[in-house]
Amino acid sequence: MAHDHAPHDVNRSRLLIVIAIVSVVLVAEVVGGILTGSLALLADAGHMLSDLTGLVIALVALIIAARPASERHTYGYRRTEVLGALLNGLLLVVVAVGIAFQGIQRLIDPSGIEILAAPMLVVAAIGLVANAVSMMVLRSGAKESLNMRGAYLEVLGDLLGSVGVLIAGIIILFTGLVQVDAIASLLIAAGILPRAWVLLRDVWRVLNESSPSDTDVQQIRDHIRRAPGVVDVHDVHVWSITSGEPVFTAHVVVDSEVFSEGRTGEMLDTLSECLSGHFDVEHSTFQLEPAKHAGHEHPQHP
Repeated sequence: MAHDHAPHDVNRSRLLIVIAIVSVVLVAEVVGGILTGSLALLADAGHMLSDLTGLVIALVALIIAARPASERHTYGYRRTEVLGALLNGLLLVVVAVGIAFQGIQRLIDPSGIEILAAPMLVVAAIGLVANAVSMMVLRSGAKESLNMRGAYLEVLGDLLGSVGVLIAGIIILFTGLVQVDAIASLLIAAGILPRAWVLLRDVWRVLNESSPSDTDVQQIRDHIRRAPGVVDVHDVHVWSITSGEPVFTAHVVVDSEVFSEGRTGEMLDTLSECLSGHFDVEHSTFQLEPAKHAGHEHPQHP
C-alpha cells in the first residue's frame, strides 16, 4: 500500500522551524548564563542543547522514514522514527542526571556565587516565548508520530524550564537568595525524567511488538467472531511498525461453505474492512481455515 508523504513533509517543515528557534534561544541562554552567573539558565541551556540534538535526530529519522519500501525492507523505514525517539529519550536521561549533579553541588556550597537577576529574567522571558511558539508548531504532529511526540515533549520541557528560571530570577531579584537558582536547576532535572520515562516506555512497546495501548485485542477478536461465516479466530497478533501504524494477523476458522461456494475473497474483504473501519488497522493479514483443519494447528495461540 502506498503511503502519503504529505504528513512527513509537513512535520519536516515544523521541525526545521523549531530547530531554528531553539538554536537562537540556546545561544541566548548560554551567553546569558555566563554573564549572569545563573546555573538555572545554563541548566536550561544544557537541556535545550540536548533538545536541539534530539530535534536534529528526529528530523534525520523523519527523512529516512519517508524512504519507500524495498525488497529487503518490505515495511519501509518507518521504524527509524522509533529509533530516533529512543535516542531522544536516552539523551533526556543523561542531561537530567548532569543537571542534577551540578545543582546539588551548588546547593551544598553556594559561597562566592553572584547572580544578576534582571538580565536572567530577560533571557528566561525570551526562552519562554520561543518555547511556547515551538510547542504550537509541533502540537499537531505530536498526535500523529512517536518521533514528533518526542520532539514536542522536549520543547515542553524547555518551556517548563523557562518558567522555573523566570520564577527563580524573580525570587533572587527581590530576596537575593542565590540558592533558589540551584533549586530551579534541580526542578528542571526532575521535570525531564518523567517525560523521558514516558517516551522510552512508548518506544519499548513498539520495539517489543506489544499491542498498541489504545487497542483492545479481545474486542477485535470478538468482532471478527461475529462476522457471518466465522466459526472461531486464533493466533491473533497486533503490533506497530511505528506510532499510528498498527499491523494485525490472525488465523480465522470459517464454515466449510465459504470454501465450497468460493466466497473466500468475499470473506477476506469483509474482515479487512471490519478492521480498517472499526479499529483503524490498515495492514491486516488473515489465514482462512476450514473447521476440520483448525485442529491441526499446534500449538494454537489465543
